[in-house]
Amino acid sequence: MKYYSVWVRIVLFLFVSINLPNVYGAPKKEIPPSATPGPESRLFTDSAGRPVKLPGKITRIVPSGSLAQMFLLAIAPDMICAVSSAYGPDEAEFVPPYFADLPVVGQFYGAANLNPEEIARIGPDVVIDIGEPKDTIARDMDAIAASIGIPTIHITATLRTTPQAFRTLGKLLEREAQGEALARFCEKTLSAAEGIVNQAGNKKKSVLYCLGKAGLNVLAKGTFHTEVLDWMADNRAVVDNPASRGSGNETNLEQILLWDPEVILFGAGSIYASVTQDPTWQQLGAIQQGAYYEVPQGPYNWMGGPPSINRYLGMLWLGTILYPEYATYDLYTETAEYYRLFYSHDLSRERFNRLTRHSLSGGPASR
Repeated sequence: MKYYSVWVRIVLFLFVSINLPNVYGAPKKEIPPSATPGPESRLFTDSAGRPVKLPGKITRIVPSGSLAQMFLLAIAPDMICAVSSAYGPDEAEFVPPYFADLPVVGQFYGAANLNPEEIARIGPDVVIDIGEPKDTIARDMDAIAASIGIPTIHITATLRTTPQAFRTLGKLLEREAQGEALARFCEKTLSAAEGIVNQAGNKKKSVLYCLGKAGLNVLAKGTFHTEVLDWMADNRAVVDNPASRGSGNETNLEQILLWDPEVILFGAGSIYASVTQDPTWQQLGAIQQGAYYEVPQGPYNWMGGPPSINRYLGMLWLGTILYPEYATYDLYTETAEYYRLFYSHDLSRERFNRLTRHSLSGGPASR
């Protein structure tokens, strides 16, 4: 009897050891693109046309990158269980405090540093990708799902389809009221920007968006990153091979002098503060007249770094500085509403003034 008991213990030990990976939620090797949902699951057809089996109720999400992270922060921050990149000290005030403790898992596109092993360890209900679809989007989503053993979906969100994306997320995550509020803000902003553009007609202001420490990188016309700028202004940065990256195309002061825009926008961390000390920059009419501005930032660049829902703030800001005669809204009121809806943050007038201290009245004119 004693020996029998010992053998039973050995068999049980071996059984548990073999099944430990499943007990602790190790990823499956493969996720089928579609399946018949059980009582605790459902089928969701994503924007890539992929039927994906999802849990009946989603509570834990990992974004596939920074664009998705921004959308999810706005509609369901409590469901985010990992971030694509950490928030710096100047950004942290606008996101929930616990975000500082969330694991960083990278992103699929852009930096392409997604950590599938870490995502599998965290074990979210779903990985969500949001933004403009690549030509390979269906294959990409299948590849992520297969590598982590977790359902992965894509929801398309362009500048004009963002309201619908929020409504889709609202239904998917059972946050319909928040999704509708976010969608309506975006629709209202699009309508305001369209009204301004229509009134400006063929008299749009010529603009240049300069980046980098020396201000010698420009965001070229016709790229994803200049969608708002190209729509609301005459983007003078026309180049042969527009770069699709956020750092833009490298140029030189001679070319900038030839473009000679009416207004210059400088990215955060560029030469806004010292541009009047350079004799060559001083030759530009925009610098001479103080018609240059620093793009506001907090927690993201308002003009699109990355190019996501932050661009709605960019529309409101551009309308105010380029066409004040047509911008009938109060920028602080609209910005405060955005921060309340998208960040659950109460933006004071004093904080707004600090965010826009180099962004509303233009830089000092050079003489």
